[in-house]
Amino acid sequence: MIHKILILIFFLNSFAHLAAECKIESISNIKESGADFAVADIYVSTPLELTNALATVTAGGNIYISDSNGSNYVFNTKISITKSGTSGNLISLLPNPANTTRIKLDFSSMAENSSNRAITLSGSYWHIKGLDIFGAGDNGMFIGGSNNLIEFCTFSECKDTGLQIGSGGSNNTILNCDSFFNADSTLENADGFACKLDAGTGNKFIGCRAWQNLDDGWDGYLRPADNITTTHENCWAIKNGYLKNGTIGAGDGNGFKTGGSDDKLLKHNAIYKNCIAVGNVFDGFDHNSNRGDVTLYNCGAYSNGRNINFGNSNIANSLTIKNTISFSGVSGGDSYSATTTNITNNSWQNGLVANASDFVSLDIALLTSPRKADGSLPDIDFMKLVPGSDLIDKGVNVGLPFNGVAPDLGAFETIALGLNDFEFEEGIYNYPNPFSTETNIVFNIKQASKIQVSLYNLMGVKVFDITEKVYTAGTNSILLKRDKLSSGNYLLVVKGEDNERNSKIISIR
Repeated sequence: MIHKILILIFFLNSFAHLAAECKIESISNIKESGADFAVADIYVSTPLELTNALATVTAGGNIYISDSNGSNYVFNTKISITKSGTSGNLISLLPNPANTTRIKLDFSSMAENSSNRAITLSGSYWHIKGLDIFGAGDNGMFIGGSNNLIEFCTFSECKDTGLQIGSGGSNNTILNCDSFFNADSTLENADGFACKLDAGTGNKFIGCRAWQNLDDGWDGYLRPADNITTTHENCWAIKNGYLKNGTIGAGDGNGFKTGGSDDKLLKHNAIYKNCIAVGNVFDGFDHNSNRGDVTLYNCGAYSNGRNINFGNSNIANSLTIKNTISFSGVSGGDSYSATTTNITNNSWQNGLVANASDFVSLDIALLTSPRKADGSLPDIDFMKLVPGSDLIDKGVNVGLPFNGVAPDLGAFETIALGLNDFEFEEGIYNYPNPFSTETNIVFNIKQASKIQVSLYNLMGVKVFDITEKVYTAGTNSILLKRDKLSSGNYLLVVKGEDNERNSKIISIR
């Protein structure tokens, strides 16, 4: 399970008013987990201060960008990030917690040119959060480093792909990010996200959205990398191939382009879980000569040119599709060719037929609704099944959480996931965060149940456990004292038998 703990939800605002209502438990005897680092936080309020901080920061350091002089940081040259953190001490680039507006990094004065990437991240072990990257002359962000976390950022109106991974970049996580309205002047290039060409393996996109990008929402075309694996979880590709003004451009217009290569021989193994492709000009999920292994679990495709297109030339090595909905393709039927296929329990099988009456809403505009304050996807009714739909409980267990006797078809379960028959009322968080002496861990549950609370470093090594116990319904709080806990970034895991929640903790000296 530890390798799956990558969805990081954390709040930097204080929730001290809850403490009086909480049940408090102290934690002691925390084991030493590595060397301490005495690293000062760096606060910046101008573009020059930011570039200087990026050049001087060291492992474990935090750079906080302030809106005190305005939230728009204008750059006419690109930013190159070459320093690296370590597995236990990331370098963080974050908005100042005191900010009242989001920080925008504006590169629109840069000419359109392939050398004018806004941010080139060749370093590793970075956490970059909460930035709006706008108007780059090429990519908004290009990642050639590894083991980076890019969280709750946007990439818009760039002259090439919003965020691209290449140059061997591997094991990066792109979490809760949006990429939209990216287009070049030739109206043929610019994707929302891309893990392509010479990218490395093990990259993940989680909770991301790509809409109205000129070319594809996600592009996995390879040259010369081969046999890499990229994972997409809870990602939404919406109306790609359309320009910002709503007209159709000259790009490919796919939602998820799984792969492809010049010689039509290269393998990009692509995994999609709970992803949806909606209203894209060409294909929702696209083959494009990918010779690798492609898996779709609990996905949804609606109103694309073709919803799922895996053609019978240069076929994929394997194609697995389960618990997936394909509904109302515009220009043609779906195709599912591969050397080996495992296609079962989908909306077009077992006598099922998906139609508009199965869904609470098919309003595509809902998909670009504002995110929640923590950066997670909005709660919307789009493609959620109505009570009584014959698509409920018609799936097969593929290892994803579900309710009832079997998974529902599509990306959304009809009932909120419970934990031992109770539910988390919201996420978990700690305050203050970062902390230097102690912090309160808070989680809310609707019914009493047995829960294990643990702390891990970012390599998945457990630092300590709190003894498993029954926590009472309502708001629970645990007081975590720093003691010998090293400076760095940690994952807090609150876990029961059937569900878990994760949060990020930052410890500083």
